[in-house]
Amino acid sequence: MKKTASLVLLLLSLFLFSCSSLLPEKYTAGITPNQCLPAFPDKDGWYGGDGAYSIKLDQERTLWLFGDTFVAPEAGRRDRVDMDVILGTTVAVSSCSVNNEFKIQYYLKNKNGKFVSSFDGNEWLWPQDPFIVNYVLYIPLVAVAPANKEGEVFNFKITGHKFARIKDFSSADPREWKYDYIDLTPALPKEIAAFATTSVVHDLYVYFYPFYSYSQDKLNILGNILVRVPLSRIDNPAGAIEYFTNDGTWENKLNPEKIKVVLNACVSELSVRYHDSDKKWLAVYLTTQNKGNKLLYQSADRPEGPWSEPKPLNVNVSEVDPRSPLYDRNTFCYAGKEHIEFSRDKNLVVTYVCNSSEDMQSQTSFIRRNLFLYRPVVREVGY
Repeated sequence: MKKTASLVLLLLSLFLFSCSSLLPEKYTAGITPNQCLPAFPDKDGWYGGDGAYSIKLDQERTLWLFGDTFVAPEAGRRDRVDMDVILGTTVAVSSCSVNNEFKIQYYLKNKNGKFVSSFDGNEWLWPQDPFIVNYVLYIPLVAVAPANKEGEVFNFKITGHKFARIKDFSSADPREWKYDYIDLTPALPKEIAAFATTSVVHDLYVYFYPFYSYSQDKLNILGNILVRVPLSRIDNPAGAIEYFTNDGTWENKLNPEKIKVVLNACVSELSVRYHDSDKKWLAVYLTTQNKGNKLLYQSADRPEGPWSEPKPLNVNVSEVDPRSPLYDRNTFCYAGKEHIEFSRDKNLVVTYVCNSSEDMQSQTSFIRRNLFLYRPVVREVGY
């Protein structure tokens, strides 16, 4: 099972604090009355997943994408002992009721009596930031495979990148959507560990902020770079991908000596969204330091930047705070991002996810015994 979608978390130190033990109990997601803030209760067979990318499909529906997911057919489970894990992507659709309350339904695929990934059961595909161009929905996916390194915490490797293209998403049930794939893998350098960490449709382009890691010939680059693809070429991006350089120009080939790291976030999941009230772009992500204990944001006038210095949002990541009853020494957090569909004025609605470096196959592990872990944590915070 995925430990994190960001390879840079390999660098995190695991500090040896004493573990606090929590009593297993049924997980309930608190709904904030009359505000339609996201919440992720256990239902429809879904018992936790990471990622939590979102996109507004129309005036009523918001699509949610989760990575590897705990699943069980029984309702009301109090732990994940002996629970199956879907390796890949699962989806949900939310809406706001007439009373402005958040409603969500998970749509798990079932094949031969077993829950399976929403995309291609023959491949392990993690979701990234979806986008819509000309009424077509594109869901970027990262292909991964086991690394076969016994004992490694992050035992996976990136094998490819693709878009799932959905030309008609009008059906209320995403399991009825038809899709095909656009394969980006041959067009991307192998040093791009995650391509669509976040996606921005702006002017005549789709912008992406890939997580790039390059180390060769005494040149070391680590961070989030900026690329764009013309809207007219999004269905055939090979040869049309442009890379932003240190001199402020765009080139069709990635040159490590010229590429510009626009965000030092070094993450494979974040959000970049435009806030019209400020006339600013905001990038939101979770730090990779101290087990992911801070949500940070940066602002810019343009997608290219220059971006302001990172500032912390006033969010306590309790899961990695040794003073918190939620704390466990093996926990780390990641996948911080904003959900602008729910943000209001100067209040951002953000999520992050916490995971464990323990072996999830162990049925006595912290993540198996405690349902609060490994699911999107929602916070509303001013900036």
